[in-house]
Amino acid sequence: MSTNDTAGNPNVRQTAAELATGDRTDTLLATDDLRKDFGGFTATDEIDFSVAEGELRCLIGPNGAGKSTLLNLVTGSYSPTAGSVYYNGHDITELAPHKRVQRGISMKFQVPSVYSDLTVRENARLPIQRFADGDERRRRVDEAIDSAGLAGYEDVDASQLSHGQQQQLEIGMAAALEPELLLLDEPVAGLDVAERETIAERIVRLNEERDIAFVVIEHDTDFVASIAEKVTVLHNGEIFREGTVEEIESDPEVQRIYLGGEK
Repeated sequence: MSTNDTAGNPNVRQTAAELATGDRTDTLLATDDLRKDFGGFTATDEIDFSVAEGELRCLIGPNGAGKSTLLNLVTGSYSPTAGSVYYNGHDITELAPHKRVQRGISMKFQVPSVYSDLTVRENARLPIQRFADGDERRRRVDEAIDSAGLAGYEDVDASQLSHGQQQQLEIGMAAALEPELLLLDEPVAGLDVAERETIAERIVRLNEERDIAFVVIEHDTDFVASIAEKVTVLHNGEIFREGTVEEIESDPEVQRIYLGGEK
């Protein structure tokens, strides 16, 4: 693993992970030449991707661009074919998914996975009970329900919630783990305009009030514009463009491959 002398102290050497994401940087997450092959198909290829502490980033791109694969590599759900994942000064490439959660990475998947026969409170308690008990557990459960906008629904079965409310519940549950980085895979898919606006407000609030960094996969460009500080465009498993929402929306090549411009 490559190393460099630490600035100001030539007797201390840093690992590649510390150089990329350590205390001397503002970078929380970084990937280095990350590749994932499925048989003869390369889903992500030499991805160099980074997220700063407290940043709110969106990932966009056509279907099959590698967006979900990238998040699954970050969470450890997939093992990379090549490359490394660095987080908060550590190389987590080989770290088990639950260990990554303990380090501060949480994820909400595209399809809600709440238990329909459990109440809102029971669902909120499930991920938290592994990490907290007593008063601390109760505090986190209450925060999860509050951040989901479901105060008053504590004893309602999840099956009685709308699809949008279930999405909000899962975001609240993921945030209750008190992560430094929260990954969301298409959190507003299938929702109406009002529900999308509600979830956008909750994401921005969690980012601002709890300083949680977000990486959000989304196809809805209006939603992306309402939350993102920076946008990364994936295409054919590679990073195609990065920039502000305005830069991405005005880029003719992005329009051509993704936003419906001329072919």
